[in-house]
Amino acid sequence: MAISDIEFQKEKKILKKVQKLLGDTLSSLGEDVFQEEEDLVEFKKMMWEDSSSFDEGEMQQVMAATALEADKVLQKQRYFKKLRSIQHKPYFASIVFKDDEGSIFNIYMSLTYLKDDQLNNILYDWRSPICSLFYDYETGPCSYTAPGGMVSGELKRKRQYKIENDQLVGVFDNSLNINDEVLQEVLAEESSEKMKNVVNTIQQEQNKVIRNLEDNNLIVQGIAGSGKTTVALHRIAFLLYRLQNLSSNNILIFSPNHIFTEYISDVLPSLGEANTLQTTFADYLESQIKEYKGVESFPDFVSRYYSYMESFPELVEYKQSDGIIDDLDAFIDDYVERACFTSGFQEGEKIFIEKEEINTMLKDRYSRLPLFERVDEMAEKLCSNHYKGSRKKIATYLKLLYEHANFKKDYKEILKEFFLSEYCRIPLDESFVKKFMNVDILHYEDALLLVYLKGRLEGFYYESTIQQVVIDEAQDYSRLQYIILTNIFQKAEFTILGDVNQNINPYYHYDSLESLSDLFKGDTKYLELLKTYRSSPEIIDYTNKILGLHHVNAIRKDNHKPVVIKKDFGDLATSLVHDIKVLQSQYKSTAVITKDYKEAEKIYELIKDQVDISLVDADTKSFHKELIIIPAYVSKGLEFDSVIIYNDRNNSYKNNERNLLYVACTRCQHELYIYN
Repeated sequence: MAISDIEFQKEKKILKKVQKLLGDTLSSLGEDVFQEEEDLVEFKKMMWEDSSSFDEGEMQQVMAATALEADKVLQKQRYFKKLRSIQHKPYFASIVFKDDEGSIFNIYMSLTYLKDDQLNNILYDWRSPICSLFYDYETGPCSYTAPGGMVSGELKRKRQYKIENDQLVGVFDNSLNINDEVLQEVLAEESSEKMKNVVNTIQQEQNKVIRNLEDNNLIVQGIAGSGKTTVALHRIAFLLYRLQNLSSNNILIFSPNHIFTEYISDVLPSLGEANTLQTTFADYLESQIKEYKGVESFPDFVSRYYSYMESFPELVEYKQSDGIIDDLDAFIDDYVERACFTSGFQEGEKIFIEKEEINTMLKDRYSRLPLFERVDEMAEKLCSNHYKGSRKKIATYLKLLYEHANFKKDYKEILKEFFLSEYCRIPLDESFVKKFMNVDILHYEDALLLVYLKGRLEGFYYESTIQQVVIDEAQDYSRLQYIILTNIFQKAEFTILGDVNQNINPYYHYDSLESLSDLFKGDTKYLELLKTYRSSPEIIDYTNKILGLHHVNAIRKDNHKPVVIKKDFGDLATSLVHDIKVLQSQYKSTAVITKDYKEAEKIYELIKDQVDISLVDADTKSFHKELIIIPAYVSKGLEFDSVIIYNDRNNSYKNNERNLLYVACTRCQHELYIYN
């Protein structure tokens, strides 16, 4: 609801005051930062020149003091950058809150804070506790959790601002109504090259995920277009603000592919935070595996299925199943039980190691450790016993121990042994096992098994610096992947986000992501996001029918543009080019989404000389969204103003591939065409 002209003029005066204070603060802070940088450089130079006059204790004190001063300068630099980022749009909302004691607070919300000369808050960081009132309540009774406890009162007013080029162009008073002017204006915008922050339109259900500090782990089930990824990134920004000693380098995001990593790369910087560590699960597997030149990516893994290139899908399904975890565990337990030293050995001229001694060490003294870690400990102990604590002979003892053992530290051979054993539920012959094991690039499903096998036999690699792990598209991860991750990131808290309806892993499916709760340490909370902000109601109605859904709640207003179904279109190239040009005349971004990469290549070759189109695959790291052609399983997490779904008549979506079609169609915001 628009405000009166008198109120509007008052708000214009407030904006001018804030802009002046912001300008003065930037000027003063800039001078301070420049001077302190110069002072720090001069101090470091002096310390280096006089270092010979310090003893060790004094030198440590000086270095600690220097590090502290450098950190202060760095913090000021970061704050200076945040203030510069809001210079032309200082705030986006305000609330008037009256607490139970009668005090009234007029809170202006921004991407960072700003204080006046008396250290009074003029702008509040959107992540501060009191600002949660804006997202969680309509006008009326309300409360928020402050550092000192619960604060109750009344929310008297909620107001949103549209500021462009330093000018106030719009002010709206609103309730929590999801159809308020600002949200609908944002939803009506065309999609951008990269994902943007949404601090001015965060909704109540999203805010519950973003600001949750009570639970160690969150599992979020969110329908297509509900803002899962956006919520995850805003949650990261919130945690960086609220948790002491947490930095961007302590957070790791697992993305579905490299395209998606690039697509989300602007959100955290726009919120004033540095980008976190990011990887794909396949890339992380590759970092743990030295036995192969590389590991197949997840998109290439599913492509084998959807392109009908997988000759033995039953075996891949077994490798992805929960059942293989039990089978592999039983095999490993038996392998460890059978492991022993077959004889003693001579080391040097005077030292003979008895078989009974080393078997006792293996089976009893070090039995608490994984098998190969036991051998490492034994070598160190033997070296200590016979060489007075010297470690120079550890390598010699390791070599001798393995030479006299009935097992070898060869993970490829051990995994082959499992596939040929009675523990493997699918009978396989040796030549077939060698065919998929003796490769340069290890298949994705086999990489999971190899990393788990290594973890069980030598201990999982422990990532001590990671405190928060975020997993997007969680429904495409098997239970084994979560077991691996929780063993590697033992001290981390997890935020898991996904949608069981968007599962594109053809070999694994969850009825509910809540079933993962038992895998995580500490309190785990399951939350749902049930409103979609991406697609028009017409598109939502169509995509609901693909999977037989009824609970999807579309928020975007009707655009009265029905989904266009094209079955008889004459010449394919002529029809596609015509439709592309029509859509491009109306929208900023258009995607042609195919079932697989072969189809994408075919369509690209067919029309590339008539339109300026880019071909995107799983290895693409950056692209322009104006017009692209992309396989459905690579399009996950992206969104476009308009979409053309294409699949060849001879390569139609089968009944068990409906989720992939659903993913493709739900990438669209405004207008959707379906070919075949």
